[in-house]
Amino acid sequence: MSDIVDRSAMREAMRVVASVLKQTQLPFALGGGYGLWAWGGPEPEHDVDFLVAEADVESIVAALSKSGLQPERPPEDWLVKVHVEGALVDLLHRVVGEAVTADGLLQSVEDLDLLGIRVPVLQPTELISLKLASLTEHNCDFAAVLPAVRAVRERVDWPRVLSRIAGNPFAEAFIFLLKRLDIVPAVD
Repeated sequence: MSDIVDRSAMREAMRVVASVLKQTQLPFALGGGYGLWAWGGPEPEHDVDFLVAEADVESIVAALSKSGLQPERPPEDWLVKVHVEGALVDLLHRVVGEAVTADGLLQSVEDLDLLGIRVPVLQPTELISLKLASLTEHNCDFAAVLPAVRAVRERVDWPRVLSRIAGNPFAEAFIFLLKRLDIVPAVD
């Protein structure tokens, strides 16, 4: 069975979950591939990611349940999953090993109009930093990241990205590739 989902179903799942999250009045942000899509990147094929503050998880789970959705707690203790009409939405409260907080990562958002709903979206610099920081020996698919980086490269603060990925050899190798391909400026 393929992990690829109908994109119209994913867009509707994004709208439904964003609407519930907005009603909570708790901080959240669209992240991952759909966050990059909001800034002009390619549309993802697998799921929708929202970032929520770790301290707000229980309130958000309650709000999702009250709205008729059925949040799941998978074995991974850093997210909650919600299925909406066959599409998967991940609510991440820890990213790259760090807790998501209202006064941290969720401060770097901009409200964008997406599919008829205003949604807070992580800034491109944060999105790219997280994508690159997540590259490991178990997850090192440069081909999957390259189109998104190419699409948003002018909106990214590359010195900030470099400082955040310092010490990750997989991310550093990807930056080397981006420089060689003249996709990003030669920053040190």
